[in-house]
Amino acid sequence: MSTLYDVELNKVSALEAKPAAAKKASFLRKWGPAMVAIAGVIAVNGFLLGPSGGNVPDLTENHMNSRKLAEQRTNTIMEMDFDATADHKLFKSNSGFGSRNLSEENGGVMEYTRRRHRYLGEYTHVDVSDQFSNFGKWSTCVIYFLFWVFLMFPNWFLPIGRPGIAMGGGLSMVVWRFILEKTGHGPWFDAEKVIIMEPLFLLFGLMLTTIYLEKMERGGLFDKLRNSLDDPVNWKRSFKIMTMSTIGSAAVMNDSVVLIFSGVVVDLCVKNKVANSLPYLLSLATTANIGSALTMTGNPQNILIVSLAYDEIGWLEFASNMVLPVIAATIVNTIMMFVYYASELFPGSSGLFENCGIMFKGNRTPEMLAQEHAYYAREAAAKEAMGEDDVSDRGWTIWSKLQVVVVILFLICFALGLDVCVVSICAGAILMVMASYKRQHYDPKPDNTEYDAEGNPLPPKKTYDMDGNEIEPEEEELVTESETTLTEVDYGLLMLFIGQFVLIGSFDDTGIPQAFFFATMGKCADQMTSVPCVYWFVTIVTILSNVASNVPVVQMLAATFPYATPYDWMQVSYSATIAGNLTMLGSAANMIVAFQAAKVGDRTFTSERHAPFGIPSCLACLYLGTWLMTLVHFSPECSVKLGDCDDQQQ
Repeated sequence: MSTLYDVELNKVSALEAKPAAAKKASFLRKWGPAMVAIAGVIAVNGFLLGPSGGNVPDLTENHMNSRKLAEQRTNTIMEMDFDATADHKLFKSNSGFGSRNLSEENGGVMEYTRRRHRYLGEYTHVDVSDQFSNFGKWSTCVIYFLFWVFLMFPNWFLPIGRPGIAMGGGLSMVVWRFILEKTGHGPWFDAEKVIIMEPLFLLFGLMLTTIYLEKMERGGLFDKLRNSLDDPVNWKRSFKIMTMSTIGSAAVMNDSVVLIFSGVVVDLCVKNKVANSLPYLLSLATTANIGSALTMTGNPQNILIVSLAYDEIGWLEFASNMVLPVIAATIVNTIMMFVYYASELFPGSSGLFENCGIMFKGNRTPEMLAQEHAYYAREAAAKEAMGEDDVSDRGWTIWSKLQVVVVILFLICFALGLDVCVVSICAGAILMVMASYKRQHYDPKPDNTEYDAEGNPLPPKKTYDMDGNEIEPEEEELVTESETTLTEVDYGLLMLFIGQFVLIGSFDDTGIPQAFFFATMGKCADQMTSVPCVYWFVTIVTILSNVASNVPVVQMLAATFPYATPYDWMQVSYSATIAGNLTMLGSAANMIVAFQAAKVGDRTFTSERHAPFGIPSCLACLYLGTWLMTLVHFSPECSVKLGDCDDQQQ
């Protein structure tokens, strides 16, 4: 190595040894954007609707006609005869109300409407709020909000952790509801019914798949994905993470993307000696939520919306409505990320204009040059140290290629609309069989040879019985997957979601979310997606999605507004998805990122650190996307199956 290179390394080491002291952000610097965003939402809705809602327009003739048709349709189907046993068998066997396009022999639109109406009212969202006393209703709400606060800020209380808090909350709710039932203050609580099994199966399958992709082979597919996201320049690394997360969440599902890449992002931060990993974890979580809004398979609430909507919504129709809002939200979120975390992503930069020069002209600050030199020096030193053992650059082994085949088949099955739970668990099971076969027949056996002080191998020890006969050593038992890789599945994450399902299900039984919706919507309830009511509507959906979770909110809206139009559902889908960026509990993806990062020792992704960026980003993306969708959308603002589209065209 030349002297010049030694001098350069010494300079780099000096720069790394004396990092600039991080200044603690002031209250206004930290919370100012969030307060401005909230004030802007209040101002916009106050201007559009009036201080007391006096600017809400009267219902148009189309609205009145749609309401009349809906009432007539409901009255008609309520008078129809039906077989309760046949309905129950249909609902259970199909996990839904069956086909939307029944033939005339099978009852046509009316029979489909009757089945769906009964399914929504008796299976999807059963209203039992009238069976609570005031004491039972409000005491249940108090318990729910107490544990909601505990989950938001787990570090403020005992060091139990979110899984333990959620399970404790769920069990507390079950016990309290039992007491309410026995004392006549509330109905029976069907805790089993409120636990939605599909997300749990999906999470287990994704964790199984992720673990085997990572552990099967050093230098395999997982390591290659990690290396593809790495970059010596901080802002480029963040941009790569956001790009991957956005595209991946739209193609597969946001939960699967963050589950796979949370650990990767933390590894990259450790590898590059990043002092604050929060910008990179936020890059992953926020864009996963935004990207998942693009397609009907991007997140659980989109899948539920498509299955519960009165009119059929196709894949292309869904994506065409979302493409402009999602692109706009992605751009806004990226700009806000680069501005809010400029000091971390553009070290040594003097301000916004220099940041633009760095991104678009390739300029570098001395601190950035030092980081790049240190990065390439570490890479060179690592390769030299590894020598012949370096497997990261040996190309694709047969096992890496098999991993790629499994992943491609997984994505194809996902795109074909096969059950995502079955697909993910099958992928994990196939990878498990491959990994066990590889370890048994291809991996080198562990060397148990003992050596003396001079390094010479010692002969194996022999044992004898009482008569002096040599005891033959027993054949070593094979180490099973149950003892190794399967123990790394995050069963605590499954506990977290089970506890949350129980808490949220009991809270929804009280009817408080529905009452809050109607009380706050006022006269806008009958014209939710008409301007100016649409901006207030998406705000209420966002709040409810963070308090009562987005999937139960979608179920509530489907049961409350059974004839909502495809355009109504597009606005609900976008707002319920973007709402995931408002708070930590707004999205399952956020919880997964926090849990996976904490598992490997990174606890920077907390509610207190998420909110200062999440609130302004969420509200800006929400209102910009909603405005764009009001201007450009391809779903009808009427229901074809209800028959009010003909009246609107006349």
